[in-house]
Amino acid sequence: MTETNCETCWLCERPLGRRVQWHHTVPKAKKGRLTVPVHPICHRTIHAHATNAQLARMNGARGPLLALEEVEKFLRWIADKPPDFHAPTRRRKD
Repeated sequence: MTETNCETCWLCERPLGRRVQWHHTVPKAKKGRLTVPVHPICHRTIHAHATNAQLARMNGARGPLLALEEVEKFLRWIADKPPDFHAPTRRRKD
């Protein structure tokens, strides 16, 4: 099943640009089927700061992802950037 609203990014809620990626809210490896549209930079941020196991435990919910400190910082930083903005993604600190 694929969500059809392609106007805004599922993670940051900014308008989508020319490049759109589809994120499985529950990873395919964990039997997830639902996909949501995200900016490439937002997609990389999700996977840089949450493992597939963590995403599976979140059960597709956006709220727990937004509560991660690094994701929260990213969202504040990206808020005023244009839709097709690109920059290197910082990895989570282990």
